[in-house]
Amino acid sequence: MAAAEDHHGSSSRHTMSASQKEDLGDDDARVVLVGDAARTNERLEFAGNGVRTAKYSPLTFLPRNLFEQFHRLAYVYFLVIAVLNQLPQLAVFGRGASVMPLAFVLAVTAVKDAYEDWRRHRSDRAENGRLAHVLFSLSPSSPAGEGEEEGARRFVPTEWKHVRVGDVVRVVADESLPADMVLLSTSEPSGVAYVQTLNLDGESNLKTRYAKQETMPTPPDRLAGAVVRCERPNRNIYGFQGNLELVAEGEEGRRIPLGPSNIVLRGCELKNTAWAVGVVVYAGRETKAMLNNAGAPKKRSRLETHMNRETLLLSAILIALCAVVAALSGAWLHAHRDDLDLAQFFHKRDYLSEDKTGRQLQLLRHRGADRLRLPHGRSSCSRS
Repeated sequence: MAAAEDHHGSSSRHTMSASQKEDLGDDDARVVLVGDAARTNERLEFAGNGVRTAKYSPLTFLPRNLFEQFHRLAYVYFLVIAVLNQLPQLAVFGRGASVMPLAFVLAVTAVKDAYEDWRRHRSDRAENGRLAHVLFSLSPSSPAGEGEEEGARRFVPTEWKHVRVGDVVRVVADESLPADMVLLSTSEPSGVAYVQTLNLDGESNLKTRYAKQETMPTPPDRLAGAVVRCERPNRNIYGFQGNLELVAEGEEGRRIPLGPSNIVLRGCELKNTAWAVGVVVYAGRETKAMLNNAGAPKKRSRLETHMNRETLLLSAILIALCAVVAALSGAWLHAHRDDLDLAQFFHKRDYLSEDKTGRQLQLLRHRGADRLRLPHGRSSCSRS
């Protein structure tokens, strides 16, 4: 009796609060036909119930992983050093020796990220492959049970990824909810259902949710024509606004307000209740649990952030030093352009003009020809 009184009291409070709000307009509301997923998704194709928490696919793994790895500025620094070392004028050591260390670090990190993402893919397949009992009409090819006629409706085990908005789903005790659902009926006469939201908000205490008394005595297969109008998907796990429109033969349709106590969310578990039946209003990535899921976290420590700052500072110092040395070298070359022939270990062809370079090469050829004309065994000093 106490539970029933609490239920009626909370129901009346939600009715009053909902009546104070403006009715949802057609442009702002999601329209769900109870038990008719095909017509619900006919005009607007809502998201399927399959979820994906993995970061990569086989096609996007290499570019995305390299892009994320080069967010570490140290990798960019060593890449620039490796590229500059491929130029003969700037090479300090072997070309392969400058590339191999960076390639090894990138490969090891990529293998680690690939293994972690493979585990996410495996978890997604297990989650999407779980079974839920969805209300379907018996087709001519489906075997009818005893006392069932063709066209009758019954609950059929269906993988979570095939559940759609508008489907009527039956959940039993200790099962997880496959999607965000508005409760239609429960095993309790008062319409109460107990759910555990540990996976959603971290709280281990049980929460009470209620099915409306107007839908409790009606079998789910007889709710054809009922319509749920609710707000669009959002991240607020503690709020919900909508209404349920019931249409009875020979009667005017009734509009029943719905509130947060009438919806159960994906990821929750049904506890201390034999069974509960609800209609899916949000599925897949549009569920409140997935909208609050930030995805795979980007691991970046304070040490890495500090290293990025140090790398930027080091790069700025090196660029400044290179600019100063290049300017001083240009000034020195301009001041000593007439003495370059006598400069030791100086590559004159890299700095002399084209005409002067040609004259220098001719002079070197003449000197070489004079040496070739000398008799064998005599040097130029002995000849002189």
